[in-house]
Amino acid sequence: MRMTKLTHACIRLEKPGGPAGGNRVLVIDPGTFSEVEEALDGAQAFLVTHEHPDHLDLDRTGAALAADTGLEAWAPAAVADQLKEAAPSAADRIHVAEPETEFDAAGFHVKTFGSQHALIHASVPVVANIGYLVDGEVFHPGDSFTVPHGVSVSTLLVPIHAPWSKVGEVLDFMIAVGATRAYPIHNALLNERGTGIAEGHAKRIGAKYGTEYVHLEPGESVDL
Repeated sequence: MRMTKLTHACIRLEKPGGPAGGNRVLVIDPGTFSEVEEALDGAQAFLVTHEHPDHLDLDRTGAALAADTGLEAWAPAAVADQLKEAAPSAADRIHVAEPETEFDAAGFHVKTFGSQHALIHASVPVVANIGYLVDGEVFHPGDSFTVPHGVSVSTLLVPIHAPWSKVGEVLDFMIAVGATRAYPIHNALLNERGTGIAEGHAKRIGAKYGTEYVHLEPGESVDL
């Protein structure tokens, strides 16, 4: 499986076995900070962790769903409703992702964990958030520090910076998951100095607990 990081929290997963001899392609969190059209090019499905715009660009994903009759989507219930409003013709291809369930999307096996966004502040409403484990390999937590239970995660996507977190919580999350390797997501608001500090801690502390943290630039791919 090949994973490509797009800007911020969006990733694209590919593996053989797709239509007409091409690849199966699954995208997670095509948001407003991300290269949505590039991410969804040739994709059969996308997953959305939660409703915030940096994780879902309703206009562009709605247009993609309307234009491609083979494209499906999974999202929390409120987000699925928003997608159906944005692309009414695709309503039967837009599915609700429930916590603690399993399903297949674009030929990938998906298992869900968690149910809510991390707390930003008591005055900010908490929204639904689903973390996705794909093919038992890659875990995308969305905006949460949900630790998957009953599974061993090989590849962890780490929300390295967010308005709802601090570095210590990021490190504790990495330690708790105990993945073999980790890559950054949710980093569009960091400049080079902030990236160096946050990722320096992640690399150093991760290594102590057996997790190799590796930086990826938008557009960069790795084979898992």
